[in-house]
Amino acid sequence: MISEGSSFIKGMLLGGLFCAVVTLLGDFNKGHQSTTDHHHHHHHIQAPSEEELLKLPEPKRLELSQNIRVYCAILVQPRELSYWAAVKETWSKHCDKAEFYSSENVKVFHSVNLDTKDKWLMLRNALKHAYANGKGYSWYFVALPSTFAIIENLKFFLLNKDPGQPFYIGHTVKSGELEYAELEGGLVLSVEALRRLVGVFSDNVKCPEQGSALWKLTEEKELAVCLKYTGVFAENAEDSEGKEIFNTKSVNALIKEALAEKPQEVVKGCCSDVAITFHGQSPNHMQVLMYGVYRLRPYGHTFHDSLIFLPPVDSDND
Repeated sequence: MISEGSSFIKGMLLGGLFCAVVTLLGDFNKGHQSTTDHHHHHHHIQAPSEEELLKLPEPKRLELSQNIRVYCAILVQPRELSYWAAVKETWSKHCDKAEFYSSENVKVFHSVNLDTKDKWLMLRNALKHAYANGKGYSWYFVALPSTFAIIENLKFFLLNKDPGQPFYIGHTVKSGELEYAELEGGLVLSVEALRRLVGVFSDNVKCPEQGSALWKLTEEKELAVCLKYTGVFAENAEDSEGKEIFNTKSVNALIKEALAEKPQEVVKGCCSDVAITFHGQSPNHMQVLMYGVYRLRPYGHTFHDSLIFLPPVDSDND
């Protein structure tokens, strides 16, 4: 009798737990279904082609290049000081505004102290701070300190995108039914997407600070879930030829892959000509990339870009 009673209680507990999980999953799906109808259904979006730009009158091209202002939010931790220093001295100078968000107070470099080691709370609080203190910016770029970014290429990609529309862009992957942008490759939010996100932060049911009690999601998945509740969906960024431009691997890794898979066309098989990010770069490699991207020029060669992105006022960029 005792064993039978014990089995019955165990069965009741397991059955109750199963029902709770099914109910939560049902609520989760309902919440997502209610927003799906309003989605603009373009999961792959491309950079403009040179031909598209040349069709625009020169005054319009100049206006577009001056109106795209990018706020860069770089998430850092004290153990990453060498990466932090490299980003500070290299690509972040090309942002219209670059802010470093740290898990704790660090005396060596200026940063916004988020006072938490929880990665989701760091990302969440950094975006709240960026929205509150970054007025006048149309796009918000989020990156890790081991990622190298070419901000001019990001601005080029965004030329024909309206920041008044809800864009959430990067290198996307799927996990079950959830599609999200990988933080390693960097991601960009339009001001409208960020406005919606900050709004849903106050809803602890749809977008809790601590995430689900039943399972722990990564910070990039938590972000995608919260944005999905507001009708904002992750979109994969490509160049006009369909190549990835937010890279979650380093330049070296991509070249090695191209050598193995397409030895006859390594450069073409490796990377886009308008790549925006490369992840997994060491501090020294960032300096080398900075040299190759911004400083090395063939003497006497004239570039025929159809527009120019001027550096931020009072910046000391290359």
